Amino acid sequence: MKYYVSAICFCCAVWFYCTAVLASPKPGSPRYTPVVSVVEKSQAAVVNITCTQIRGQNVSPLDLFFGLPQEFGRRPRLQRRASLGSGVIVDGKEGLVLTNAHVIANSDEIMVHLQDGRSFQAVVRGAEPDFDIALLAIKGAKNLPELPLGNSKDLSPGETVIAIGNPFGFSHTVTTGVVSALGRTITCQSGTLTDLIQTDAAINPGNSGGPLLDLEGHLVGINTATDTRAEGIGFAIPINKARRVMESLVQKEHISPYWLGLLAEDLDGQTAWTLGLEASHGILITAVYANTPADRAGIIPGDILVAINEREINDRRDYVSFLRNQTGDPLKLVLLREGKNLTLNVQPAPFDNATVQNLMEERWGIRISETRGSVVLQNVRHGSAAAFLRPGDRILAVGGHAIKSADDLFQAFRRERMAGQILLQVVRNGRAYYARLVL
Repeated sequence: MKYYVSAICFCCAVWFYCTAVLASPKPGSPRYTPVVSVVEKSQAAVVNITCTQIRGQNVSPLDLFFGLPQEFGRRPRLQRRASLGSGVIVDGKEGLVLTNAHVIANSDEIMVHLQDGRSFQAVVRGAEPDFDIALLAIKGAKNLPELPLGNSKDLSPGETVIAIGNPFGFSHTVTTGVVSALGRTITCQSGTLTDLIQTDAAINPGNSGGPLLDLEGHLVGINTATDTRAEGIGFAIPINKARRVMESLVQKEHISPYWLGLLAEDLDGQTAWTLGLEASHGILITAVYANTPADRAGIIPGDILVAINEREINDRRDYVSFLRNQTGDPLKLVLLREGKNLTLNVQPAPFDNATVQNLMEERWGIRISETRGSVVLQNVRHGSAAAFLRPGDRILAVGGHAIKSADDLFQAFRRERMAGQILLQVVRNGRAYYARLVL
């Protein structure tokens, strides 16, 4: 009886295997479409990413029974929160995986699951939240399958594309569609993302970080977001932009932010009415720094910047957020000057730390130094917006963002450089307090 049952099981297994093999479309069959061919060759390089956040919480034994907020007898209890995402192996020899920065944000443990059933722990080689790109290194795995990088500049609207990912935990789900449009800009949880590929290939939660492929099997985009207001509107980061970010992360460098070299203020309704304008979107340029891209392009104070690369600019934060997602390509600016439209092509310049420090001293009135993991005021200019501060004060936060290094403060200045007022958290003589810079 035992051998009889085993024989039946063996025969069933062979039957299922043969059925699956014979049922699979083969080259030459009308069922063996270009999409099937691409999926067969590419899916092994697509991975499922699970991220875990571990958080401690003090709990009293009495809380478990009575829910009482006892201050004694507390012990830490660990809470685990898991999230799902996708990724694509771009360097099989080194085990490098490209994904979205928001997929692995605030993670304590990252696991990468391959199509063949193997799972590996991964570490973050680097991440650029402004571009929503992260690079992972798989620990203990070498010589893995990888996807060839394509050229997103060659994409055309209407071209067929394929998305592979792990939506809602369903591994290796394939969807197809077309390139709906190019050069899209959206604002999402990660910030403002520009130059995106819009596609109607279905992208759902868990697809983030997965590949967008062309019909030659080349990686042309990293799936990143959807428009929840409609069906069939998804967005992917072009691989050309992702490649630039990835190359910087491999070298353990940050993408240098870019700027145009101008100051501006919001164009509110009253200002627009005073200037005789019908719309109130845009920013009013108040200053142009010498020898900067804006200066060389002929922009002058009084110009109103209304659009960049055909995208409307609503206010100063919109403008700054847009520039944070640039990789140095020329920008087309639309301005209003004396009631007439003016279009200029401007090449942005790197906004390096030396330039930031000089502008911070000029605009905020402070000069800083980094000491033992903290930022200390070295000098405060008399009569500046920060004149109430003192040398020796430590800056803990700017605009709600923690400051632990000089680079943190420089990043904060880049974000807040056009703000009319900035909230600081400062420590003086061991006491922390909040202060407001009014510019």
